[in-house]
Amino acid sequence: MTGLVTSARALLQDLAATIFFVLLYALTHNLTLSVSLAIALATVQIGWRLWRRQRVETMQWVSVIAVAASGTATLITHNPTFVMLKPTVIYVFVGCAMLQRGWLVRYVPPRAMEYVPDLVIASGYVWASLMFFSAALNLVLATQTSILIWGSVMAAWDTGSKIALFGLQYAYMRFVGRRRYLAHTATAAA
Repeated sequence: MTGLVTSARALLQDLAATIFFVLLYALTHNLTLSVSLAIALATVQIGWRLWRRQRVETMQWVSVIAVAASGTATLITHNPTFVMLKPTVIYVFVGCAMLQRGWLVRYVPPRAMEYVPDLVIASGYVWASLMFFSAALNLVLATQTSILIWGSVMAAWDTGSKIALFGLQYAYMRFVGRRRYLAHTATAAA
């Protein structure tokens, strides 16, 4: 569970500027203010980590560059679609990173690796698929709906899909792991 919380926190930090943009725009309907403050937030996040001499992860750099580029394009064109497309870029990068075999291993206890290593590897690819689907969903919503609909749907999808997948993955691995453990214990006893 700690691994999930850590991962969720990292993803939330990477998407903070976009979430801030959506909330501020929903409240003010001021595109220039919302984009400008979202770019400022992304820049402050990186600056804070650098000032504290903390490592800035690759995805954080990608996020701030995506926010700056999409925000600047939005300000120049007065079209919020550029900011709305940023999560698509992030999801694609995260999905590609999740295609690395065994990336999920560090998030599961050693006991799980003892009984369900195949499921851990397969689950990593399922998570990558979720990221690619989320990227496609965001692309469609960003180009076909309003900012408020996009923000509402993606906020619900982001949270709901990850919680649902985690719950299903956890329950299935636990069920299969328990069965394999019992079978192993029975075989060892015989």
